[in-house]
Amino acid sequence: MAARWLAASAVLGRPVTDAEAYPHICGRLIPADHALSGRPVLLQRRDCAACAHGRHERRHPRPIPDTPPAPPERTRTMSDNPLLTAALGHAERGWHVFPLRPDDKRPAFPDHTADDCTGRDPRCRTGHVGWEARATTDPDRIRRAWTARPYGIGLACGPSRLMVVDLDTRKDGTAGPTGLDTLADLATAYGAVIDATYTVTTGRGGTHLYYRHPEGGPALRNTAGTLGPMVDTRAHGGYVVAAGSTVAGRPYTVDLDTDPAPLPAWLAELLAPAPLPPQRPVVVDLGTGRAGGYVRAAVAREVDRVTTAPDGERNRALYIAAVALGQLVAGGALGADDAQSVLEQAGFDAGLRTAEAYRTVRSGLAAGSKRPRTVAA
Repeated sequence: MAARWLAASAVLGRPVTDAEAYPHICGRLIPADHALSGRPVLLQRRDCAACAHGRHERRHPRPIPDTPPAPPERTRTMSDNPLLTAALGHAERGWHVFPLRPDDKRPAFPDHTADDCTGRDPRCRTGHVGWEARATTDPDRIRRAWTARPYGIGLACGPSRLMVVDLDTRKDGTAGPTGLDTLADLATAYGAVIDATYTVTTGRGGTHLYYRHPEGGPALRNTAGTLGPMVDTRAHGGYVVAAGSTVAGRPYTVDLDTDPAPLPAWLAELLAPAPLPPQRPVVVDLGTGRAGGYVRAAVAREVDRVTTAPDGERNRALYIAAVALGQLVAGGALGADDAQSVLEQAGFDAGLRTAEAYRTVRSGLAAGSKRPRTVAA
């Protein structure tokens, strides 16, 4: 048997082991020094072990099991890939989805923060791109992602124009109001009712109420406890685990499948961010002459990039702008304090929170400082 395997290896021109299926070597010439007879041998089909095995399988077919094996993950169709079906269904509503780690709440991509971004991720080559900017309604991108792995479904609230009210339940058996109790008490105090809207039951028995974000007024952000105990909200800058997903083996299911209702005016009033204090204009001395004009134009261009960025892209735009001005700072054409002040003010004007704008500017300036850019006098 070993000599036949050696002969097959010589004929095919590659090693052949008993760990693989029999190779087809019919019609191949075995040289004399590898044949048992000492003469060159032209193998016929009757002498080919692979052909013999094929004939045996045709004569003695294996019984078909009652339950066919699951298809490989990448060849699944929508009928046997419920996560793909659910993700496409959310996208059809205009909701932007992105992959979560399987059976987990955490985003699958990116696998790093803005501070740790090295640009090696293909989507971060021009600046860090977080989960919110990656969320999509593109069915082709959704199919590619959810046929690759059984990702959970994250739903980016800001790009989807949604405000989700998260009503939690008591998990430790202690007494006290649930999130639903808190919301009901608030509605009573305002003489309002809680209208029917798209509703999801979470894995731990809580409730997500989906509302349409108000068309006018300020962009609403995430809150934790602002409305009262056991009540959080998710809007711009936040996401929820969407129906169809599981977390720790617990499913998120649709409890009421209807279009999201408009966010009640009394809730919008309670959730509206406090107005910013009067802002003093940022004055930066950029000098005169050709170099000063170049830097002045560069600063204006980057400020405009931030303040005109669409929802879901403002933090990324601020990071890119900070990288660009950070290069000028490192090259000595712009002061670090001036760049930071201008960029932070642009972030505030665009609607970013103070802490968020500060972190993004600091990270972008640090990244830009690694690639100094000088300006000719």
